[in-house]
Amino acid sequence: MTISSFAPAVVLSSLALLVAVPAHAQQALQPAQSSIQFTAKQMGVPLEGHFKKFGAQIAFDPAKLATSRIAFTVDTGSATLGSRETDAELPKPTWFNVPQFPQATFQSSSIKALGGGKFDVAGKLTIKGQSRDVTVPVTLTQSGATTTATGTLALKRLAYKIGENEWADTSMVADDVQVQFKLALTGVGKL
Repeated sequence: MTISSFAPAVVLSSLALLVAVPAHAQQALQPAQSSIQFTAKQMGVPLEGHFKKFGAQIAFDPAKLATSRIAFTVDTGSATLGSRETDAELPKPTWFNVPQFPQATFQSSSIKALGGGKFDVAGKLTIKGQSRDVTVPVTLTQSGATTTATGTLALKRLAYKIGENEWADTSMVADDVQVQFKLALTGVGKL
C-alpha cells in the first residue's frame, strides 16, 4: 500500500476545515466552488488527495458569534488520492471503515473573531467513531455575493484510528496530516 496510508488522516483534517466555515441565515455552501484537500507523507514523500462529497449547515452572523453555528459532514467514501489501487484501500476497515463510519462530522461549539476576517472555530471533529476537540483557523474574504472561507488544519491520523495495524507505523506513513479547505458560501452578511 502506498499513498492510501495517509489519505484517511487527510480526509479527517479536511472535515474539520470545512466545518469551520461561518455562514448567516439563508446561507449555503456552494460545493462546485469549494474544495477539501489533504496532504500526508508516505516514506517522506508528500501525497495529496481530496474529498469529492461534503455538506454544511451554517448559521453565521459576525455580529452574533455566540449564537452562530456550523455543522459539517464529509462522506469518507469520497476520499481520493487519484490512484485506483489506493482509492480501493481507503474505504477498508484499516483506513476509513466506510461501511461502519460513512461520514466524518464537525460541530462547532464557539467562534472567536481575531480581526481582519480571521476566526478561530472550536468544535468537535468525529472521524471513524473517534471524537476530538479541535480549533480550526478560518479566514473569510468577500467578493460580490460570495464569501470564501479558507484555512488549514493539522491533524494526527492515529488519534482517529486511520491507518491501523501495520499502518500505525509512522516511519511508513507519517502521523501528521494537513487538511486545506476553500469553502464558497452565499448569504453571508457583510463582514
